[in-house]
Amino acid sequence: MKKLILSVAIVLGSLSTFAQSSKVKKVDKLETATNVVEEKFTEIKAEEVPEPIQIALKTEYPEAVIEKAFVNEKKEFKLEIKTGDQKATVYADANGKWINK
Repeated sequence: MKKLILSVAIVLGSLSTFAQSSKVKKVDKLETATNVVEEKFTEIKAEEVPEPIQIALKTEYPEAVIEKAFVNEKKEFKLEIKTGDQKATVYADANGKWINK
């Protein structure tokens, strides 16, 4: 009887040791996937900027001068403007509504 109890205790002890020996993978760094969508703008002449955008620009920035103008596939316009000694980049849709980017 002693041998049976001793044998059962040894078997249970070795099973619990075996169950705990599973490998744990340590993660040092958290890797995340970041998708950066870069919008491609094509440069156009300042004269090619649609009339609604020119009106909105003169309304919002009366003294602004368009230095460069760009358009993307979605017909969103990127305007590099200059007012006095300050420069800025503004975005607008084809209807002259400002876009925050």
